Amino acid sequence: MLTKTRASIFTVAMILAGPALADELEPPVSSFAQMSALVGDWKREGTDGSKFHIQFELTAKDSVLIERWVSRGKTHSLTLYHRDKADVVATHYCPQGNQPRMRMTTPDGASKIRFDFWDATNLVNPTDNHQHQLSFDLSDPEHVRRGEVYMSGEGATSSELVLERMN
Repeated sequence: MLTKTRASIFTVAMILAGPALADELEPPVSSFAQMSALVGDWKREGTDGSKFHIQFELTAKDSVLIERWVSRGKTHSLTLYHRDKADVVATHYCPQGNQPRMRMTTPDGASKIRFDFWDATNLVNPTDNHQHQLSFDLSDPEHVRRGEVYMSGEGATSSELVLERMN
């Protein structure tokens, strides 16, 4: 049985060791690191980015990647990417008011990263329009392909943007 002093020392040691142990237990997820290289401002290839561009930034001690779509100077939508142990999860905050969550379904470290629908908040009916899939082709770091699929009662609608860094 631990005495009060020993229990206090043990508690302090666990608190101090906690972050170090967590770092050792969680291996780096290279797909998240690859996506973190997107930090900065991007425009649709062939445009000047004045009407529409995408901003990527890291927050929360570099554990969350924020993707912010800016249309005519105002934030249009937001997607947050973060690790969940050995996975990467994306939550899309859509102007339609729903928030689909998607899990990475490609092998870690692949240059083509894909997220597939997992669940959603505020999606009243599964046939309501919502983002159902999201992908990045990071094989050319200066021209990133970003694809998405929206699902509704009408079926699937896909689109792709080729993005280039803004200077």
